[in-house]
Amino acid sequence: MPVNLSIKNAPDQVVQRLREQAERNHRSLQGELLAIIEAAVEDSRTTTPAEILAEVRRLGVRTPSEAAALIRADRNGR
Repeated sequence: MPVNLSIKNAPDQVVQRLREQAERNHRSLQGELLAIIEAAVEDSRTTTPAEILAEVRRLGVRTPSEAAALIRADRNGR
């Protein structure tokens, strides 16, 4: 049975960014929040070492400094 959830006292800046994100994804604010919650609980599965190694190979990372550069670029892009 579906449950109603409520978020109280959300900062205006957060709400505005959520609205913009919802618009980009062609969703209502409620739809966007549900998508975010679903993604958060889906990502909680355990990643195996084989999956991590496959991703490293797919990215072509060969050295720790290359890995650090990828992480830095990802963080800067947020």
